[in-house]
Amino acid sequence: MLAVIIANWNGAHLLPTCLDALRRQRFQDFETLVVDNGSSDGSLELLARDYPEVRVLPLAENRGLAGGTNVGIRAVPESEIIVTLNNDTEAHPDWLGELVGALEAHPEAGSAASKLLLFDRRDVIHSAGDYYRLDGIPGNRGVWEQDDGRYATPELVFGACAGAAAYRRRMLEDVGLFDESFFMYCEDVDLSFRAQLLGWRCIYVPTAIVYHMLSASGGGSLASYYCGRNFLRVVARDMPGPLLRRYWPRVAASQFRLAGEALWHAREPAARARLRGQLDALRELPRLLRQRRTVQPRRRVPTRYLQSIMVAP
Repeated sequence: MLAVIIANWNGAHLLPTCLDALRRQRFQDFETLVVDNGSSDGSLELLARDYPEVRVLPLAENRGLAGGTNVGIRAVPESEIIVTLNNDTEAHPDWLGELVGALEAHPEAGSAASKLLLFDRRDVIHSAGDYYRLDGIPGNRGVWEQDDGRYATPELVFGACAGAAAYRRRMLEDVGLFDESFFMYCEDVDLSFRAQLLGWRCIYVPTAIVYHMLSASGGGSLASYYCGRNFLRVVARDMPGPLLRRYWPRVAASQFRLAGEALWHAREPAARARLRGQLDALRELPRLLRQRRTVQPRRRVPTRYLQSIMVAP
């Protein structure tokens, strides 16, 4: 059994494109759940009227992508594969079938990453799986590049963008769910890092294609704040001690560079938001270090393996 979980907040204008694409999937053995984060735009009414096949879990408040997705995961305990999907997407009809087939072909993988292309420029990549740099900066492989065949081969990657990803339940039971304190942005990077620490691989599936309306349900100052905060959170919690001791100058240099760029553009709201995020992460450091003491002792893989799957700045 497979469940597709969509966290929605005031996305009534996005849901028809997303859900109509799920109706067109060639692989049909799945359940769709929309977890609504307290929308006030008629999302619930639209779902009840036009999508009776969709299971809706309404929440009284906005619990973010991480919290909303976790509600959905807990609501489908019988599903062996959990698929997360942003509401601002349109999945190719072969998408789900390709993800399932990849997990069947790669038993070592606990997750599968889709190829995300821009919705309005369908020959441009948004993500061909996630990477993680040794200076603590995550990113999307191939972002803004032409889809010219360079990312056409299945391969193991650091992690999956949760905007369109598949996770084995066994992995989630071992690693844990999304950390809800991240709220949004980098909650998937944190999950991928924790999975890699425990030896769960991620397979990139270039034939599992999803078109993404970039930041249609987020972005701007909101994205800048949470990225500024959550980049540091991932480093503090997830990077193993041997790597942190070796690469902390690069981590510090990257953070100073981001802060310097934000200060240079301080008149812009997004730049000020990033600075607030970085400062909030520094204030959280004692709590993050306590969390680190629960994450790091569980590590099962050697440092050299983790270094091999990260990239140099």
